[in-house]
Amino acid sequence: MIDSIIFDLDGTLWDSTKEVAMAFNQVLVERHPEVKEVVTPERLQELFGLPLDDIAVKLYQSVPCEHAIQVMKECCDYECEYLAEHGARLYDNLEQVLEELSKKHKLFIVSNCQEGYIQCFFQAYPQLERYFLDYEYPGRSGKLKADNIRLVIERNGLKNPIYVGDTQGDATASKAAGVPFILARYGFGDVKEYEGVIDTLAELPKFVDSKH
Repeated sequence: MIDSIIFDLDGTLWDSTKEVAMAFNQVLVERHPEVKEVVTPERLQELFGLPLDDIAVKLYQSVPCEHAIQVMKECCDYECEYLAEHGARLYDNLEQVLEELSKKHKLFIVSNCQEGYIQCFFQAYPQLERYFLDYEYPGRSGKLKADNIRLVIERNGLKNPIYVGDTQGDATASKAAGVPFILARYGFGDVKEYEGVIDTLAELPKFVDSKH
């Protein structure tokens, strides 16, 4: 019996690629004209789910790796400000699904994000924070996704969690943490191996109930 659900954020609960691309490009134009790349939502969809330093190096190939990582830190700082104010695209029926799931299951978020990113999600949509009991991310723990999944499990005494995400990185981390992986096929990734799959968020409650 599933007792808890751990969610990825990007490509699972919301799609922020359009807003993040706008924020990143504004930082590049105003502060870093030496970076020649233009950030697009499509490119971000390919990279989201990777550790931030890896995204930086792949995204800003016109500058050395260390400089790319520093530029990324500045972009992420502004990104959080922008998203907290403007929000992003929530996937359909998100609040209704969370409300339904929270009646029977404990809900959590584990995302490969920087300090402030999950918080800006809650700042933009404060009505959603009450559904989640805990969250973890590398910007706070210094650990990557598999270890952060384990941290949430240990901290909250979870017995039979599942992880819902959309990328191969999510699937790999879930497997490493010993947690069944449910693919959000509507998200960004292309994943071949999973324990379950949903094509919309609205399918998740029925899927979870079917496993009882």
